[in-house]
Amino acid sequence: MPRVVHFEIAASEPERASEFYRKVFGWEIKKWDGPQPYWLVSTGNKEQPGIDGGILKGNNGTVNSIDVDSVDDYISKVTASGGKVAMPKMEIQGVGFIAYCQDTEGNTFGLFQPTHKH
Repeated sequence: MPRVVHFEIAASEPERASEFYRKVFGWEIKKWDGPQPYWLVSTGNKEQPGIDGGILKGNNGTVNSIDVDSVDDYISKVTASGGKVAMPKMEIQGVGFIAYCQDTEGNTFGLFQPTHKH
């Protein structure tokens, strides 16, 4: 069964948001070396329940990404069930593939297909 594996927090000032989450929760946050401005968030010990995420520049909001075996297959399921694609499938070099969709109520979520399963 697909599970939520990553969250993204959109912030108008990602550096300020990063500092907020560091101070409040003690999360480790570092800027990613990739082609887009993105801050990686580690929320704690891998042995504890929970997920890690990221902070990006954008309109305020949070998006959860769900681990799937095939982004393409799940895009088909989403659209067949009344949802829509908000951003088509794209590759995250060395990480996997992601697409963003919306459910029937307009909530955005990600479909994430990792390059390598853990």
